[in-house]
Amino acid sequence: MFNEDRKMKANLIYIMGASGSGKDSLMRYAREKLAKHTNIVFAHRYITRPADVGGENHVSLSPDEFSSRVAAGLFALHWQSHGYYYGIGIEIDLWLTRGLTVIVNGSRKYLQNVYNRYTNVVPILIEVSPDILRLRLQNRNRETGEQIEKRLQRHQILANACEGCLKVNNDGQLNEGGDTLIDLILHYSVNDFLHPDRGIHP
Repeated sequence: MFNEDRKMKANLIYIMGASGSGKDSLMRYAREKLAKHTNIVFAHRYITRPADVGGENHVSLSPDEFSSRVAAGLFALHWQSHGYYYGIGIEIDLWLTRGLTVIVNGSRKYLQNVYNRYTNVVPILIEVSPDILRLRLQNRNRETGEQIEKRLQRHQILANACEGCLKVNNDGQLNEGGDTLIDLILHYSVNDFLHPDRGIHP
């Protein structure tokens, strides 16, 4: 399990958050700001949804392609959520053995499986208050009111169960939560060859 006082040789930073929490926006913000840090890499997810759907830069696979990759052992992590399959390629194992800090866009329900595979996990949960999350979900206009309330209930249950997770509040502006996330990533990164001012050369 995660120990905040433990400084690890290479870190797998596993970022979680409810739909509507702004997780994808925060990760995109952090990826752009940290692009010049040679020891930090953001893993792409392989997902069985079209490339132009969702807020992240993912690799789109058909269900058959996804199943074939699972059978071939090409995923370090994979799970199912809300009708889609998600995978993280085994390339992250090579990155970790080379001492890089790897950032993964993950699922809270799959966290225990991540602990079972890796010993160097830093879990980060993106949090938003229930009222703000409800408003964001309503503004997306994708779900009924009943479906939104079920999402809110599930979000609270999983948030309470995320023992030991570091928290990033995303109630405010993107740069506020984004800078908090960046600070955490830099704190748990190792062998940073650049100035720690969010990707600026010394």
